[in-house]
Amino acid sequence: MPATSSSVGSGAAGDAIFVGSNSRKYNYFEPRGKRATHYEDVTVDVQPDPERYLIQDWIIEFEGGKGGGAYRKDNTAALSSNWHAFRAPDQEWERTHYQRQSKIETMVQAVIANARKAGAPRAFDKAWQKILQKHLGAWKHAEFGLGTSLMQAQRYGYTQMINNATLTNSSYKMRLTQDITLYLAEIGMDIEGWDDELGKRTWLEDPVWQPCREAVETIMGCEDYLEQYFAINIVFEPLVGELIRSGFFMQAAAANNDFITPPVVSAAEADYERNLANTVDLIYLLAHDEKHGAHNRALFGAWLKKHRALAEKAAQALQPIWSQPHSKPVSFEDVKAVSQERIGQILRELGLS
Repeated sequence: MPATSSSVGSGAAGDAIFVGSNSRKYNYFEPRGKRATHYEDVTVDVQPDPERYLIQDWIIEFEGGKGGGAYRKDNTAALSSNWHAFRAPDQEWERTHYQRQSKIETMVQAVIANARKAGAPRAFDKAWQKILQKHLGAWKHAEFGLGTSLMQAQRYGYTQMINNATLTNSSYKMRLTQDITLYLAEIGMDIEGWDDELGKRTWLEDPVWQPCREAVETIMGCEDYLEQYFAINIVFEPLVGELIRSGFFMQAAAANNDFITPPVVSAAEADYERNLANTVDLIYLLAHDEKHGAHNRALFGAWLKKHRALAEKAAQALQPIWSQPHSKPVSFEDVKAVSQERIGQILRELGLS
């Protein structure tokens, strides 16, 4: 709510007087629902904004910055009438995030430990063992690149709610990268001739993976934090991420005597559903902004054209992987059709062509 009056004797943070100044119920902001949630209480306006409640300018500014305070609206080309309107649908904040990550790690490590005790890795189909070393080992580098990109992007978001959603997204990516690394290292101790470095060499040298590298590294090189967030969750994930994770590893594993890989990878699919919901909510608000909707839709269209071309090229280049297992329960074309339907559904929800 706007300040109703303000003291002129001090420029200290919190000096402005507004409705709720003397309340301990955090009613200085407009809740998204009828009542403020715990997430809103600990997130909204934690990051200061001179346009809301402060009568002075920014209270912090980084040395060597572009000036104008610690956070700048022009860190993205997108425009908003109210950046603070976004509230992440997953309601994730520090405590809930650590709790969820801990539960996932406990599950993953239990699955791996129990499978190794039963000698499960030695029962993997021989061709599948090589596929895990090469292609799951390569995919972890894509996840790491996306996580690194999001870690950079979160620094520039204009509000704490945007930064939280971006940072938890990064954390999920980094956790999956770690899970895959530890998983491959552990089952490698049970399989003769295992090569821990094959995945890295495949990522850097195998022609099948070079378009994927190009798509990921293009996202990493974007200077607009919102473009990075958009490119990852709206474009790359449905066209490439889900394609390889659920469309290949989770479906082909069991048919090749591997019942360990699916639960290790499956947590990432649940992660993406949460990250997608957050991204769709933010992009929808911007695409339908009363003042800046047309500008933002044109901008998102340009981002979509740029990153979709790279993602579709990356997906098509991965096609030979589907023919490598001895048992092939699903075809590449069927999985690709699902990914095209998925991105179409996302774009329709956003009102983007």
